[in-house]
Amino acid sequence: MSLDTLPGRFAYNEDHEAFRQTVRSFLAKEGVPNVNKWEADRLVPKEFWRKAGEVGMLCPTVPEAYGGLGLDFGYNAIVDEEMSYQGVPAGFSLQSDIVAGYMEHYGSEEQKREWLPKMVSGDVITAIAMTEPGTGSDLQAIRTTARKDGNHYVVNGSKTYITNGQNTDLTLVVCKTDPDAKPAWRGMSIILVESDREGFRKGRKLDKIGQDAADTSELFFDDVRVPITNCLGEEGKGFIYLMSQLPQERLTIAVGTQASAQRAFDDTVAFTKDRKAFAGMVFDFQNTRFVLADLKAKLQVGWAHLDWAIARHLKGELTNEEGAAAKLWHTELQWEVMDKCLQLHGGAGYMNEYPIAKMWRGARVSRIYGGTSEIMKELIGRSL
Repeated sequence: MSLDTLPGRFAYNEDHEAFRQTVRSFLAKEGVPNVNKWEADRLVPKEFWRKAGEVGMLCPTVPEAYGGLGLDFGYNAIVDEEMSYQGVPAGFSLQSDIVAGYMEHYGSEEQKREWLPKMVSGDVITAIAMTEPGTGSDLQAIRTTARKDGNHYVVNGSKTYITNGQNTDLTLVVCKTDPDAKPAWRGMSIILVESDREGFRKGRKLDKIGQDAADTSELFFDDVRVPITNCLGEEGKGFIYLMSQLPQERLTIAVGTQASAQRAFDDTVAFTKDRKAFAGMVFDFQNTRFVLADLKAKLQVGWAHLDWAIARHLKGELTNEEGAAAKLWHTELQWEVMDKCLQLHGGAGYMNEYPIAKMWRGARVSRIYGGTSEIMKELIGRSL
């Protein structure tokens, strides 16, 4: 079972698809067999990151001058699709699709040479710390500060729901460098904080209702001193930087949710054709076929839209509103597919030994992170 069964996709070329085979082979060997252990440990080991780096799966867009392959976002999307379809939980997309973009676009030459090669190899794992207790989607309400003291910043505050938080070696921390700025976004900056800095502390690995192996944590900053040169780009431009990268971040989420929805559908077709009920197969009931037919049609539309969005992004044309719409539509579709597929599993769907139960639990957060569905509607609505 694989994504190769999807006909008519147009976002990728032959080189992309050759890369897909490399990614798929790697995940089959190094990822899928270990997922149950990682879920029991509630963490993906750093060694897996380094192995992925060896085959070019991390940060493929990074230029060759900084140790990367210098490829386009389509290669990132293929990694996202395959990992989501195979259910491998490492937070590669955060590093490759989000943090690498910030570093490439806004990092100093010194920052790029220091960090990008290590991100490509998997020797450094990154996180971006935005959300705080009590702020949710209201990024301008953050209270973490970075106060200047000579040629250093002194960072104080706390962050939560941070992807890659336990494994992180370098965290991009969204701070207020001018807490009195009006409007508030003018006083926000992104500060690089290495994990070995005194005063930096990793808190709990948060106990979620799904995605058990995914590394989501609290982070604390108590008088953490970092050099002024650890500011990413210009001071006070952090909010602008964050907003400029949102189309790709939300497209990444759309890619992953579409692929995981397809996996749930494929598994459910196989399950209903195997499961007996009333002297026949569950698949033989008209209701089963009608539900699956409806989902198949919606998935077909989803893949066509996703390829359209990827193609626009590769040309630099995907807008903030289009990224928000992609995130909204594909995450809502994912939830519909997961819920209906679980229902078709009957009582088995509620048992964790069946993959659909894990996929259903893991899918619930998709309509929350990266901006809730309600925020996506608000953003789209403002553009009307």
